[in-house]
Amino acid sequence: MRILNFIASDMNDFIWGWFGIAILLATGILMTLLTKFFQVTHFKHWMKNTIGSVFKKNVSGHTKDQGSISQFQALCTALAATVGTGNIAGVAGAIATGGPGAVFWMWISAFFGMMTNYSENVLGIFFRRKDKKGEWAGGAMYYLHDGLGGLKGCKVLGRVLAILFSIFAVLASFGIGNLAQANTISGNLESAFSIPRWVTGVVLVIIAILVILGGIKRIANVTEKLVPFMAIIYVAGALVILFMNIPSLGAIFSSIFKFAFTGRAVAGGAIGTAIKMGFKRGIFSNEAGLGSSVMVHSTSNVKEPVRQGLWGIFEVFFDTIIICTLTAIVVLASGVVNLSTGTMVAQYADMNKNTLVAQAFTNVFGSFGGKFVAIAILLFAFSTILGWSYYGTRSWSYLFGEKSATVYKIIFIAVVFVSCVLVNVDLPWNISDTFNGMMMVPNLIGVLALSPLVMKITGNYVRRKFKGSQETPIYSHFEDIQKENEQTADDED
Repeated sequence: MRILNFIASDMNDFIWGWFGIAILLATGILMTLLTKFFQVTHFKHWMKNTIGSVFKKNVSGHTKDQGSISQFQALCTALAATVGTGNIAGVAGAIATGGPGAVFWMWISAFFGMMTNYSENVLGIFFRRKDKKGEWAGGAMYYLHDGLGGLKGCKVLGRVLAILFSIFAVLASFGIGNLAQANTISGNLESAFSIPRWVTGVVLVIIAILVILGGIKRIANVTEKLVPFMAIIYVAGALVILFMNIPSLGAIFSSIFKFAFTGRAVAGGAIGTAIKMGFKRGIFSNEAGLGSSVMVHSTSNVKEPVRQGLWGIFEVFFDTIIICTLTAIVVLASGVVNLSTGTMVAQYADMNKNTLVAQAFTNVFGSFGGKFVAIAILLFAFSTILGWSYYGTRSWSYLFGEKSATVYKIIFIAVVFVSCVLVNVDLPWNISDTFNGMMMVPNLIGVLALSPLVMKITGNYVRRKFKGSQETPIYSHFEDIQKENEQTADDED
């Protein structure tokens, strides 16, 4: 426990000081500037080619290739890992700790994070390769090893950072992808339905065994059904509260902007509480900059890197700009926060952060509200456990070989049960923040170093799609994959 408390406190404070947030924001700003605000100037294009294309067979149809999944499955699996407790309990915790202004800094992290996530996925597709099972293997560890490591004088640096990233990703999978998720599930089910934590743990372990041991195909088959369903029911519930509180929206948004810049928001310590919590919970929610979702996006049946990069933009947009904003409105409209002072109302000040949103729904819908949120969190958080189990498996396999992957899966599933019965609420969240930051550093070093390559690939795509250029598409770092895709190329539009 002393080690865990050190990780959750001293290391957390160091990683999420000026350095961590500065490198995160700098990367997003740089990629936004280099791509000429692609997320804004080409908004219609990436919306059309992501959510606007889900009914196209080549996007949502299941691929016959054993080594890949469909673009829609890749998105759902990535969203399964990102749309979790960070969108519900995480947003509530950020507001409780940093005030309404934390929401503004979530938006800032998401706006620039769109292009960070875009860049990660472009690099992920460009540097992916087939493993011994014939499945696509990609992720930050590969573009650090082959990309950064391929630059002059950076061979050792690239390989060391690839190993560090993989180690941190394995650790993070037990934090953001397990501890915080399972603990929040058990806590909310206990509060709403009086279900003992150990019972929740046993049930989750049984389901996890059935899905996780089936590999990426089975995980993707589950998430493509679970994610749209859970998103629709939660958005519907949040929209009901939004429409019921339309007269209060002005005051809600005013408090968000007001307390993003007031003395309470930016005073004290190395960095303002609102800024710190906004970025921490924003990254916890959308994972832009962590390099995690690249691992599942790289298994997509898409050929061209930019095509998957567009899904990365949409992923962050939907996760934070849509879901997190709705959660924030629910919390701020419920009366648990004093909009004039930006502080928690006294009777809710000591409330468990994991059940704060449940209280917000209860204030509107009565006892049904708490049960609704408990079910939503169950779906959101368990889908995150599934997504992160794959990230951890892929990182473990990079470090120890594919034959040992089953060992990791067994350990991961066992930790699900431990997470459910753990009663220290803050510890899982703080550990998750620390490991997120540790993953972020080597990944962002790689993205920054390879930003000229991202620009080269993006420029090739823009010239062909918007200026009619007939130049050859850039598909892969590997000559054999590049030639194979050139021979089988078709119009993915």
